[in-house]
Amino acid sequence: MTARADQPAVEVSGLIKRYGSATAVDDLDLLLPAGSVLALLGPNGAGKTTTVEICEGFRRQDAGTVRVLGLDPATHGPALRARVGVMPQGGGAYPGVRVDEMLSLVASCAANPLDVAWLLDILGLDSARRTPYKRLSGGQQQRLSLACALVGRPELVFLDEPTAGMDPQARRLVWELVEALRTDGVSVLLTTHLMEEAESLADRVVIIDHGRVVAQGSPGELTTSAADEQRLRFQARRGLDLTLLTVALPEDCVTEETTPGHYLVNGLITPQVVSTVTAWCAQQGVLAESLQVSKRSLEDVFLDLTGRELRS
Repeated sequence: MTARADQPAVEVSGLIKRYGSATAVDDLDLLLPAGSVLALLGPNGAGKTTTVEICEGFRRQDAGTVRVLGLDPATHGPALRARVGVMPQGGGAYPGVRVDEMLSLVASCAANPLDVAWLLDILGLDSARRTPYKRLSGGQQQRLSLACALVGRPELVFLDEPTAGMDPQARRLVWELVEALRTDGVSVLLTTHLMEEAESLADRVVIIDHGRVVAQGSPGELTTSAADEQRLRFQARRGLDLTLLTVALPEDCVTEETTPGHYLVNGLITPQVVSTVTAWCAQQGVLAESLQVSKRSLEDVFLDLTGRELRS
């Protein structure tokens, strides 16, 4: 069965999943149009993994409907497995299996697999083809996991932290592969903690927290939702008293020390605001270093919506 061009790759409505008295996913809606990349973001414990595992058919929901390539993953698992690629974080391979053995085994389960040697070469694993899985670096293990997800020519790929542990060159390679998948009409559901990755790759971003959607839209829509808001960042001595700076700035400007020695001014950043900040720094006898004016990034939006505290 082939998905219709107008049929969403993933469609979730009113999804609920509980573990005892705890609600992991709480009335969640999600839509991944065919041939696009969706980034599902959230802090630890937000419900991302549970949502994806339900879409993959590894868990059953307590309520709500889930359709993946038009099918219910809970009841059409075998039919979907032939059309979907899954890249779990951590690989999951037997420690002693060689790279080429692992990928060849996965390819043998597909009706029309990609050429194994070609895929290993594309992912920079050809020189490690006879290396046991346990001797691979973390980045190499991630690339092998990605190869296993792609070798069966899937219509939809689930990528969980696809570039975790990778160096910049390998990360760029994976980004290029994801862009190539989209060009070829493959749908991608991506979970990542790298906001730059989501901002670069995703057509649409969904941010969830405590099992609920708290924001969604294109990266551009999410970062420009406050049309005139900008951010002025600078570094100086830690622990400066911001009271006088706050009084001197326009009322719509908010100041804070985000981390020790790193300061942030939110609001409409005009030349007068920049001048006020530098003059205040001079009065404090400190030099404002790395002064930069920019609009909100996706990471700013994420932290504003989900908080800045560290979660387990």
